[in-house]
Amino acid sequence: MNRIVQYLFVAFLLVSCTSYSQEYHLKFKDTRDLQKFLTWSPSRVPLVSCHRGGPVPGFPENAIETFANSTKHQPSVIECDAGLTKDSVLVMLHDDRLERTTTGSGDLNDRLFADLKNVRLKDNDGKVTRYHIPTLDAVLKWGRDKVLFTLDIKRGVPYQKLIDAVRRNRAEAYSIIITYNANQAAEVHKLAPDLMISASVKNRADLERLNSMGVPNNRIVAFVGVAQPDRSLCDYLHSKGIFCILGTMGNLDNKAKAKGEDVYSGLIEAGADILSSDRTEECGRELLKYSKKKGLKSTNVVMAGK
Repeated sequence: MNRIVQYLFVAFLLVSCTSYSQEYHLKFKDTRDLQKFLTWSPSRVPLVSCHRGGPVPGFPENAIETFANSTKHQPSVIECDAGLTKDSVLVMLHDDRLERTTTGSGDLNDRLFADLKNVRLKDNDGKVTRYHIPTLDAVLKWGRDKVLFTLDIKRGVPYQKLIDAVRRNRAEAYSIIITYNANQAAEVHKLAPDLMISASVKNRADLERLNSMGVPNNRIVAFVGVAQPDRSLCDYLHSKGIFCILGTMGNLDNKAKAKGEDVYSGLIEAGADILSSDRTEECGRELLKYSKKKGLKSTNVVMAGK
């Protein structure tokens, strides 16, 4: 009997270790494969976009280690932020200043990259971690065949410099460039007509303006805001083959926390396709459950053992 118990215990450990070591990966062969994945159909797989990479206690925002932790829980769109050092190195940092998220101080634009090498990142509780500020190059190299990035730039960073980094790292097949107005979207499309663009679309007129400025529907992922989505707008965008990103960070995340995680699946039912959340694990868990219930699958979503 003791031997049987031992065997069962070992089997339990093996199963536990196997499940823990697995990650959800998003893989795309090329930009055409990504564009196909992001062309809406009723069988599309809804995804969570990990706002600032999905920080949780012990894992700070905009860190590769945090991105990797997110992939343990769900297929991950990684929303992250690139700022520019004094010597023109693109690094991952949301704020203009260093104090909130790092052990450093001052404006990022006033600091040389060499000055940042010993700076450590803080998590959202203000606890210092062992992690350091990564460069955008390092992030893009890490992300291949793992995640889909939505890349944001901070004030003063030219889009051309961001696009150059995507090109340099051959990351076109797993990168979406975030823009906030039609002029920015048109600029990015002119600079890189093969790349996908996250564009703000709050009504039909916004999409018509994007189209009139030369941005085609098959390059657009529509950010529809941070409130309950307008179903008629989502239906209209879907009829054009366009995915809808809904920002749940803030009020909608709070609503899900208070009323239950099925709020997230309700938002998908209401027309959203990607939820940009600060509650990455909870949102991702609900979307996995929703996809399983609806039988939604994609060859671009794979399980990988470490």
